[in-house]
Amino acid sequence: MQYLVSVIDDKANPGSTDQRSAISAFNERLIAEGYWVFAGGLADTDTATVVDNRGEQPVFSDGPFVESKEYLAGVWVWEAPDLDVALGLAAEASKVCDRKIEVRPFQ
Repeated sequence: MQYLVSVIDDKANPGSTDQRSAISAFNERLIAEGYWVFAGGLADTDTATVVDNRGEQPVFSDGPFVESKEYLAGVWVWEAPDLDVALGLAAEASKVCDRKIEVRPFQ
C-alpha cells in the first residue's frame, strides 16, 4: 500500500534547518529497502497560489489555502506492506527531519 507522508513545519517553532545530510541518508535507506516512491521539499508558503475554477472563471489567490502557524513543508510517498511499517518509518522520519509527520494511506 502507498502512503502520503507529510512533513509539517511550524512557523512559531520551526524544525532544525541543518538536517539535510541526515534526511539524505534516511532517503537512501528508504530506496535501498524498497519503501521509496517519491519525495520533495516545498518552497515557503508565501510562494503558494490557490486556483479555484468551480465558477464561471478561474480565481487565483496568492498564499496557502489555509492560514496557519503549521504548514506543509514537504512530502514523501512510501510503499509499505502495512500501516505499522509506515508508522515506524514515520517515527524515524520525524526524528531525522526534526518535524511532525502525518501519514495517510492512498485510497
